[in-house]
Amino acid sequence: MPENFELPIVDMAKAKSHRQELAKSVVHALENTGFLFINNVKGVDFDQLYKCCQWFFTQPEEVKKGLLRKIWNSENPNIYRGYFPVGKDEPSRKEGFEFGKDIEPNDPEVAPGNWFYEPSVWPKEDGSFPFKTFLLDTYEVLHQLSLEILRLTSIGLGIDEFSFDEIFSKRPCSTFRLIHYPPWNGNPPPNARIEDGKVVTTPDHTDSNFLTLLTTFNYKGLEVLTTDGKWAEIEPRPGSLIMNIGDVFSRMMGGRFKATRHRVIDIGVDRFSIPFFLEPRYEGDIGLNFMTKATGKGEEHIVEEYGPWAIYQMKHLKKYFEYRTLTEF
Repeated sequence: MPENFELPIVDMAKAKSHRQELAKSVVHALENTGFLFINNVKGVDFDQLYKCCQWFFTQPEEVKKGLLRKIWNSENPNIYRGYFPVGKDEPSRKEGFEFGKDIEPNDPEVAPGNWFYEPSVWPKEDGSFPFKTFLLDTYEVLHQLSLEILRLTSIGLGIDEFSFDEIFSKRPCSTFRLIHYPPWNGNPPPNARIEDGKVVTTPDHTDSNFLTLLTTFNYKGLEVLTTDGKWAEIEPRPGSLIMNIGDVFSRMMGGRFKATRHRVIDIGVDRFSIPFFLEPRYEGDIGLNFMTKATGKGEEHIVEEYGPWAIYQMKHLKKYFEYRTLTEF
C-alpha cells in the first residue's frame, strides 16, 4: 500500500470564485484517480444521515420484510428498489434500503411497468424525526451537487458548461441507498477471504452508474485499486463526501475518465455508509464518443439510451445477479 496515497480534494467553496481552476482540478482527478474528496458541501447534515441509518437498521425484521423487493418477498409490489437483506453464502455482507425520486403517476412519457420509476416504498415513521422528508431533501441536494460537479467538468474539458444537464433532465433514475455492513465475526465464507488475511464485506468492483457521492461517517474500510496495481485504504475525511465515477461516465468518455475498482473490508464492527448514485433518465443519451457530440469533432457519436443499456447489464453481468428476474416492460 503506498504510504503517501491521498485522494485529490475539490473545495466547493471555490466553485464561484476560482471556477476555472477548480474545473481543471476536477478533470485532472477524474483522469488520474477517478476518486476524490468533495469539501464544503452545503445542505448535507451528516449527523442526521447517520441517525437515519441507526433508526432504519434497528427496525423490527417485520418492518423490513414489508419493504423487501419482490425477489425476496413475492407479496410486495416493489421490483427495483426497497430493502435488501444480507445475502447467504455470498462474499458481499450488507443490508440496505434504497429509494428514487417519484414521478407523476401515469406520466405519458413513461412506459407502463417501467420499474426504474416505480413508487418508492417507505417504513412507517415513529415521529422521532422526519426520516422520509429528510432523505428526500438530501437526495435533491446531492442531485444538484452532482450537476454542479458535471458543469465544472464541462468547463475543465473546454465544452459548454451545461453539456451534461440534458442527460439528467425531467426524470433521472438516480438511487439513494442506506447501507449497513455487519461484521463477519470470524466466520466468513471462503470467497470473502482475500490477501493479507483480510475479509471483504463488498468484493472489488466498479460502480455501474454515472457518478457516486458517498458518505462514510468516518468509518475506515474503503479501499481503492491504485494505478500501480496496489490496494490503498481511503483515510476518512470528516465533513467531506467521497466522489467516484462509474462505468457509464467512463465509457462515454472513451476511458479518459477512470472508473476505479474499489472494495469494502470487514473492520470488525458494524459499518454504515450512504451512497447517492447519479443515473441518467431512461432516455438519456450515453452513447460512445460524447466529446464528438459536445464539440462536433472526432469519431462518430451514436445515440444510445441509458435504460436499455442498464437493463442489459443487469440481466447479463454476474455482479447484478439479484436483478436478473426483473420483468420486461
